Amino acid sequence: MKKIEVIIRKSKFDEVKEALHQIEVNFFSYWDVTGVGNEKEGHVYRGVSYSTSDIQRRFLSIVVSDPFLEITINAILKSAGTGEVGDGKIFVSEVLEAYRIRTKEKGIESLN
Repeated sequence: MKKIEVIIRKSKFDEVKEALHQIEVNFFSYWDVTGVGNEKEGHVYRGVSYSTSDIQRRFLSIVVSDPFLEITINAILKSAGTGEVGDGKIFVSEVLEAYRIRTKEKGIESLN
């Protein structure tokens, strides 16, 4: 099993969520995060200067079976990208074990 951690633009969240549902990834966790990225310039809006170095993003945490990893990553890449700086990052790590508390199932069976 693999854990996919994704940081994306908030504006792309609905598209990413829909893309994940289309490939039958129906469970994942997400939360709003703030990070510091490569974009260093400030912007002026209505005469007020503000920094864009602190960037509002959405963080997703998804656990999938090994064969489903590439399909999931491709869905995220296709739906989250704009081609601009700040599109986000994807991190993949190994999951040693997973359990479903209600049924006591473990392993891949606990993901469905």
